[in-house]
Amino acid sequence: MTPALAVATLCGAGRLRPAPGTWGSLVVLPAVLLGPWACLALAALAMVAGWIAVRAVLAAVPEDDPGWIVVDEAAGMLIALAALPGAGWLGVALAFLAFRALDILKPWPVSWADGLPGATGVMLDDMLAGAIAAAALLVLGALAPGVL
Repeated sequence: MTPALAVATLCGAGRLRPAPGTWGSLVVLPAVLLGPWACLALAALAMVAGWIAVRAVLAAVPEDDPGWIVVDEAAGMLIALAALPGAGWLGVALAFLAFRALDILKPWPVSWADGLPGATGVMLDDMLAGAIAAAALLVLGALAPGVL
């Protein structure tokens, strides 16, 4: 496995079935234990490394956005986790469900980003889904302090 393929598939998590995107999101959930700033830093690292890796992988693969590329889900999920004040199970579950719903349903602007070509489209739609999920969690946390 090449380094680019290892990053793009999160060391093979993208090959798990069914629902590789869900597996890619699940892999990073333990990062919530590190705290919001660490999640944000890991999201930035996954975003940059992912874009570079996806660009390399797509150059060798004829597909636009193969389902087994899951580094984008990891980066987006980390953005959603960064909005949580702690590692409570309810907050993590809501972050996971919100991110996965946005990633699957692709409301605007997620759908717009998904239509962009190459590595930018592969990565950016999940960044936006993660940011929207994070914003929703922040609003929920402000409206109902202590719930998350």
